[in-house]
Amino acid sequence: MLELIDVSYAVSGKEIVKHVNLRIEDRFVAITGPNGSGKSTLAKLIAGILQPTEGKILLDGVDITEHSITERAREGISFAFQQPVRFKGITVKDLISLASGKKMGMSEACEYLSEVGLCAKDYINREVNASLSGGELKRIEIAMINARGTKLSVFDEPEAGIDLWSFNNLIRVFEKMYERTKGTIVIISHQERILNIADKIVVLADGQVAEYGSRELVFPKLMDVHAGCRFTVNG
Repeated sequence: MLELIDVSYAVSGKEIVKHVNLRIEDRFVAITGPNGSGKSTLAKLIAGILQPTEGKILLDGVDITEHSITERAREGISFAFQQPVRFKGITVKDLISLASGKKMGMSEACEYLSEVGLCAKDYINREVNASLSGGELKRIEIAMINARGTKLSVFDEPEAGIDLWSFNNLIRVFEKMYERTKGTIVIISHQERILNIADKIVVLADGQVAEYGSRELVFPKLMDVHAGCRFTVNG
């Protein structure tokens, strides 16, 4: 269970995330909101890439506010970047094996690639470098997070760059990931089909939580927003 208590983040005196209070413990939690609302910043605060300027972050009741991204990874948090990182000199198989934390056979590594819609024999021995497209890297990163099997997995717009791969497949990957880990999957996304599988939806607006609740409660309001209404920050 992840808890954010009065978390804020500011750069050069400008607040990007403002006094966020969240308790995240469901299977799938989607974070959405307009561009510039602080979604990616909040994801990076959870992962430890950024440190909050105010507030606390707890994981299973333990204060991890000042823990680095490496420490949080050891504690069971995975993070998938909106723009995946390239690792020159490392093969796809090596990366998936490293992510899993164990020596992985070819067939098992290939299974993770197949789940994200990649032909394993074409990718398993390729380097994770500039020869791979953004969409290919995104799928490999999803496979890597899947292989890690952590208690909390955070994805920043996982659908970006994979438009040729159906959303149904992406959703199946998340469902299978949950079956393996029984952990929480947090997804930053604008896509209706991803929001529609969430147990809870967080709506950010101007760095604050405008709405947080069940899909049944929040999703219809989001559809109203698309129809011309706007969210206002509660309180």
